[in-house]
Amino acid sequence: MQRIKARLQSEQPITWLFYGDSITHGLCHTNTQRNYVDHFHERIRGEMARIHDIVLNTAISGQTTKNLIAEYDHRVTKRIPDVIFLMIGMNDCAQNELNVPLPQFAENLDTLIDMNTKLGTDTILQTTCPVLPGGFNLDRENSFNDYMQAIRDAAQKHNLPIIDHAKLWQSASPYAHINRMSDPFHPNAFGHAAFTHLIFSELGILEPQSATSQFAQTHAMQPESQPTS
Repeated sequence: MQRIKARLQSEQPITWLFYGDSITHGLCHTNTQRNYVDHFHERIRGEMARIHDIVLNTAISGQTTKNLIAEYDHRVTKRIPDVIFLMIGMNDCAQNELNVPLPQFAENLDTLIDMNTKLGTDTILQTTCPVLPGGFNLDRENSFNDYMQAIRDAAQKHNLPIIDHAKLWQSASPYAHINRMSDPFHPNAFGHAAFTHLIFSELGILEPQSATSQFAQTHAMQPESQPTS
């Protein structure tokens, strides 16, 4: 993450691109409220006054890694990004017509990372919000963790920064998880605020006096405290 933090210390404008599926697309399930990319835009170009930065969201609902590779030229290459946030896997892991088998998913991650590297962009990998436990969406619940681990493995393999939302959310209370979801696998506006808090924290841009940081802090996901013996 140091390369990204160094970019933020420079006055050189940055083009940020968010790439993924419906969770990053951030429509409908936020009920007209802001998604995490919107909060990032407000923090970077508003509160931090990096007015020449560009924040792009080319995520599309219903997508898998296959789509991200097939549509890369239009949705990434032509945008000339400096930094790409990649959050994908919720549809890949679905045990239905969307499924991308786990070995293929890992290979597709390698392909996307290599494409980003050839483009000269920095990649930040992200895991996503866990599926609500309890059998609400077994298509995804039973395979979700394996796909998130593949993302962690890719980060380690390619020496890339990772923002591990899934790990944090799974350490929190079930009530906190439910309160931040629109349905079994889409976050609501509060869930997007929780994403925002971890992203800001990892990038070192969480500022107690900023309105976006305060809102994100209000809905931040916190590990469930363990009882003392």
